[in-house]
Amino acid sequence: MNRSIIYYLIVVILVGISGCAVGPNFQKPEIESPEYFSYDSLRADTVLNLRWWELFKDDQLIALIDTTIINNKDIQIAASRVVEARYVLGYTKANQWPVIGYSGNAQGTNIDLSGNSGSQVNSFSALGNVNWEIGFWGKYRRANEASREELLATQYAHRAVMISLISEVASTYFLLLDFNSRLEIAKRTLDSRLEGLSIMQSKFDHGTIPELELNQAEIQEAIAASAIPNFQRNIAQTEHALSVLLGKNPGSILEINTLVDQKAPPDIPGGIPSDLLERRTDVMEAEHIYAAQNARIGVAQAMRWPSFNLTAGMGVASTDLSTLLSGASLAWSVGGGFVGPIFNFGRNKRRVQIERQKTEQALLNYENTVLNAFRDVEDALIEVHTYKYELNARIRQSNAAQNANILSQKRYSGGVTSYLEVLDSERTFFNSELATSETYRNRLNSYVKLYKALGGGWISPEEEQAADEEAARLKAEEEAKAEAKK
Repeated sequence: MNRSIIYYLIVVILVGISGCAVGPNFQKPEIESPEYFSYDSLRADTVLNLRWWELFKDDQLIALIDTTIINNKDIQIAASRVVEARYVLGYTKANQWPVIGYSGNAQGTNIDLSGNSGSQVNSFSALGNVNWEIGFWGKYRRANEASREELLATQYAHRAVMISLISEVASTYFLLLDFNSRLEIAKRTLDSRLEGLSIMQSKFDHGTIPELELNQAEIQEAIAASAIPNFQRNIAQTEHALSVLLGKNPGSILEINTLVDQKAPPDIPGGIPSDLLERRTDVMEAEHIYAAQNARIGVAQAMRWPSFNLTAGMGVASTDLSTLLSGASLAWSVGGGFVGPIFNFGRNKRRVQIERQKTEQALLNYENTVLNAFRDVEDALIEVHTYKYELNARIRQSNAAQNANILSQKRYSGGVTSYLEVLDSERTFFNSELATSETYRNRLNSYVKLYKALGGGWISPEEEQAADEEAARLKAEEEAKAEAKK
């Protein structure tokens, strides 16, 4: 048999064997999930509006989020990490192929093989060479598998950053509306108390009330006055935080709506818990990190076995530089070798054990991420459910406190009650208005948390197109069924 054919068969056999890979194959973790979420009253699968923030019907909020998606630095960093992961995958893939290079050499010597000095001998060569470490035991296959999984993990991490920042912009925006609402409450309260203080000062000047009642009115005026710079400070700091989320220098947000104009979106079902694992970007990221780490066990195991190398070179060699490219003789070399460990005090074994422990940690991190995902949905559902009733109660409390404040002032003016009743009713009314504003903001935020917990949010244009096509298909099926019934 021709020797070249033998070499060819050896290479084919080596490449074929390199397709086998040591180490465990990845198995998707089995997760025990509840049938339904505890506080999901609708008990149906959820169909998320992929741009859920549009459900709040606030053009300013939509504009802020669109700006964030384009300019936010954290999003740009996450996008850059995706590109980096693609390069890493390409770099890792390149390791499984031969390295082709070239070399040149020029040498002159007057030492012959016996070590004696003689006439000068020159040698010149130009060679192309190939070096190929065969991916025996599947070392490169497992390394590529790990890089692919890491790329997928970074893509889900990018989406997680997007969803998190969109939710943070919405929450910060509602917080800004809340502080603006509370500032208006404080200003309105201050105007009322300044008017009351003026009346009390006039009464004191005429000797109809003691100085104590004047001081108590001054205290109430000062409380309202001190609340104003506090809320102004909170507004400025919230605007600065929102500006950074938008990728801009800290500054004021010129146009915002009022808190009471915000409408809560319609209730949505929590969906099937098992489906949540496919929607949550952090869960999918943790799963692919686990898969990548599992592949590294195979890489570590492959390093316990011999590695095989093939080398080849071809070029020209001559004793005269002028004839190197014209009359030089053809030079070639072909070789192969292997190297492997015999005894290294358990270092390679420990390397495998280290990767196994890292894989166990990655699995536990995945399971913990799943548990927290379930918890996020349950927490958000109970917030949506309870804040609705709490807000109604706060509004009733504020209305009653306002009426009580009016009545107490009339009773005091009529000499029926003491000024202490007026002070108490004013404090109650002021605090109830502030609490109502905060509860309104918490209710809006509960929807933001629910959408985030359900994995909703920004998607790629390709996914949006697929969702639109699916919606069109379902609509066509419904119309066909309706037509068939006729």
